Amino acid sequence: MSRKYKIAVLSGDGIGPEVVSSATEVLSCAAFKNGLNLEFVELPIGLDAYQKFGRTLPLETIDGMKESDGWILGPLQAGAYPKDDKDYPMASGKIRKTFDLFANIRPVRTLLKNSGTEKKEGIDLVIVRENTEDFYPDRNLFKGYGEFWPNEDTVLSLRVVTRKACQRISEAAFRLALARKKKNLVTAVHKANVLIEGDGLFLEEARKAQEKFRAVRLEEKLVDSAALQLVTSPESFDVILTTNLFGDILSDEAAGLVGGLGLAPSLNSGTRYAMAQAVHGSAPELAGKNVANPVAEILSTAMLLEWLYSSGNREDESLMKTAEEIRIAVEDVLSSGAPENRTLDIGGKSSTSNFTRLLITKIK
Repeated sequence: MSRKYKIAVLSGDGIGPEVVSSATEVLSCAAFKNGLNLEFVELPIGLDAYQKFGRTLPLETIDGMKESDGWILGPLQAGAYPKDDKDYPMASGKIRKTFDLFANIRPVRTLLKNSGTEKKEGIDLVIVRENTEDFYPDRNLFKGYGEFWPNEDTVLSLRVVTRKACQRISEAAFRLALARKKKNLVTAVHKANVLIEGDGLFLEEARKAQEKFRAVRLEEKLVDSAALQLVTSPESFDVILTTNLFGDILSDEAAGLVGGLGLAPSLNSGTRYAMAQAVHGSAPELAGKNVANPVAEILSTAMLLEWLYSSGNREDESLMKTAEEIRIAVEDVLSSGAPENRTLDIGGKSSTSNFTRLLITKIK
């Protein structure tokens, strides 16, 4: 039996509790089979936390996260909280900034077969998105929300780009490309022809990173060209390195090529902490109906286990075995193409709970 890992569970809003519950059930089953010792600790966040503590990210939750080895976060209803919330406008952004989760890793892979998407099969790329600055108002270096009204008819949006952030996200992308052993290619996506200084700094650090990782090639693409290429020839990409806003948009576009956001996992990571979090939102209109697709949240937990393994626990093979067990179960269940093995969003008729049971049966 491996050492015990404490995993904080933050269920979130809308469909969050349903997909997070599914993810922890599947994770528990796979962990038990592979001798991985996990302890789950529930922490309040989102609307539930606001009703109890008057804020969406209570200090008690932050303290509990500090004492945990990793976190699973459900989707949050960003921008929908009362403005007297001390964590307005978005608790997840505050988590990333508080714990310096500078890298948002978003893999995009073809999981569905025989579903009318044959021309888009074989997609296997990763978007590496800088996660702490850029145009996002809750993540910049200055107080306030980063947007200002100099007069009643004008809004100024502040963008922050720092050398440190560009350097570390670039090196993270190159390390990932090297580890993947596929095309050994990093594509730096930018708009330096217009955002000359900010994206110029980003490209400068991407080129420096390539000097450190000479086995990996670097190509540079304007974001509009990259967006088109994602649709026309997604198989040409390996690792896409980009800034916060562009990464947010491109990752949703890429997810659409493989079946939608219900299949889009992600990991928010820094040097000391990491958080599993599906790319999709809270979908409040689906909450409580038992129809949400839990795959993205489930696969995000597998990414968390891999991060734990690479961050000082390489002697514990149960982490990698459990992550692989989860991925294989998801792929096997989805690959049949049977409507009973897929949720509504990907052309099936399975409920969230039934899909979860299918995965657990496959693992057992």
